[in-house]
Amino acid sequence: MNATKPDAARPTAERVSVVLPCLNEAATIGASVAKALRGIEQGGLAGEVVVADNGSTDGSDTIAEEAGARVVYAPVRGYGAALRRGFAAAKYDILIMADADDTYDLENLAAVVAPLSAGADLALANRFADISDGAMPWLHRRIGTPSINLLLRLAYGVRVGDSQSGYRAIRRRKLDQLDLHSDGMELASEMLIKASRLGLGIAEAPSTYGVRRGESKLRSLRDGWRHLRLILLLAPTLVFLVPGLFLMLLGLLTFIVGFGLGGAVEVGALRWQPVFAGPIFVVLGANALGMWLIGHARLVRRGLASPSRRHLWTQNPRWLEMSLIGGSLIALVGVGIDLYLFNQWVAASVSSSLAPQLAALAQTLIIVGANTVLLGFLSASSDI
Repeated sequence: MNATKPDAARPTAERVSVVLPCLNEAATIGASVAKALRGIEQGGLAGEVVVADNGSTDGSDTIAEEAGARVVYAPVRGYGAALRRGFAAAKYDILIMADADDTYDLENLAAVVAPLSAGADLALANRFADISDGAMPWLHRRIGTPSINLLLRLAYGVRVGDSQSGYRAIRRRKLDQLDLHSDGMELASEMLIKASRLGLGIAEAPSTYGVRRGESKLRSLRDGWRHLRLILLLAPTLVFLVPGLFLMLLGLLTFIVGFGLGGAVEVGALRWQPVFAGPIFVVLGANALGMWLIGHARLVRRGLASPSRRHLWTQNPRWLEMSLIGGSLIALVGVGIDLYLFNQWVAASVSSSLAPQLAALAQTLIIVGANTVLLGFLSASSDI
């Protein structure tokens, strides 16, 4: 079957490009291409099937061409890299991604395209609606995918039942907005995260999922870590802001206890002086908050977060100067306290019981001030 025939027969039909990443799928690529072409025709669509070959050595590319696909070659290894190469080569407005392992119901392409016609920006086929026995390992079905679903919901508000489905449809202009970069399996999560950040409408359509033929390219630990890493890197509030506020609060409470109780906490025969705990908590918390500001500003620059009123000051072009002044003032207060303590020591004055706490506070202010200056330079350098 020729992929261009539906174009001539239905010039006003929705035009789709079905993109199949492929690495040594000789056993299934022919069937996958044939089903996709039937899905185009039976769904009243027009379009093509693009196979992005990722370095197959088993003749998959030849089989795909013989089945009616247009083959392009993706030199960079990885599921995401192959998909991005296929997307770039695709001709038509609606892009449908799927796998070349004959597990998805490609003859029912219309069901995945339908949510786009109804106003959605990104449509996912939910494999859990009708999954065959043995089609997915128990670990992936019961722990892996549900865990990623939960993380995406907590961190980004993405509410879908199958976040790792590789059977999706999206219009090209929306895909271009996502600016995808992932080379591996984590592209599935990157797509959802960025769609949520940009306020795109995400919908799901029920689908079937069959047993795979041939060897799976998925590696649970490696790919699971890459998903987790991506989710955390794009969630500075979860990774930096929340822990930073907690540590700062804990550090301040520790200082209050240290000063308020004369520097010691007694529990029975135990005597604890929180001289060093406070500085550790405050310094770690301040660094985390600084990292959050940098991470949030980075997302704003990439169009993945809105520069709301609470965050507009982080976009101030004089941010470096503000950090230099603020950090220097904080450090100078610490130096002033140190000079006071030094003067007391030189004058052989009666040592205050709070001298250790004052010294700890001074060192904390000096470190936080210096780090504020350094973080200001780091933030400003990312704009160059």
